Amino acid sequence: MGRVAVITGASRGIGAATALVLAERGLRVVVNYRSSADEADEVVRAAKAAGGEAVAIRADVTDADAVTAMMDETVQRWGGVDVLVHNAMIPFKVTSFADLTWEQLGGKLDGELRAAFLVTKAVVPNMITRGYGRLVYLSTGLSRRPREGMITLGTAKAALDQFVRYVALEVAPHGITANLVAPATVDETKVTEQLTTDQVHHLGATNPMGRLVRPDEVARTVAFLASDDSGFTTGHYLTINGGLSMD
Repeated sequence: MGRVAVITGASRGIGAATALVLAERGLRVVVNYRSSADEADEVVRAAKAAGGEAVAIRADVTDADAVTAMMDETVQRWGGVDVLVHNAMIPFKVTSFADLTWEQLGGKLDGELRAAFLVTKAVVPNMITRGYGRLVYLSTGLSRRPREGMITLGTAKAALDQFVRYVALEVAPHGITANLVAPATVDETKVTEQLTTDQVHHLGATNPMGRLVRPDEVARTVAFLASDDSGFTTGHYLTINGGLSMD
């Protein structure tokens, strides 16, 4: 049987694209969603049409009981979780520092780290027992390169980046990897929906490749980190930005 992957926030965008790519590559996929049941069901249908196995499970990843219930259902259905792709986007406010409130910044920080903490805590013990695991987290280039109006997202993702590095260090002896995927602005996602048409056009036009990143391009990088081929790659921050920044 194929390995099992739980993908948070998988009803659309990067999460949906990742679910399809992993299903096509033989993984059994949990399509997690919080409220978009119809969209999640469509992702499941597409994954099955591509020859894969998939199921949609509702859970708010900032709720400990909901996360536990989702992982328990996965274990009961398929026996365990081999891959966690944490993609769920915690809502945030696009604002300047001048207009920023602590409730906006603190709320985003709390939600971002709470979700990452809960889903990681839910899968790591069993991964340690079995001596195998792949943890992949969606970050953003904004965690290292600020852009006007994105202080809440960039700050919260910077905290996530460091959290993942500490996790990577601790779980490495157990055959578990933990990595970050940091795309530039991705087309057809909740982030771009918060931007104006002019802002989206400008971001695409200023990229060396002349466009925004596509969800499927992010998904294929995630798929590498979720595979056996990435077994000696851990603690890394992989950018997908068309040459927008070159480190």
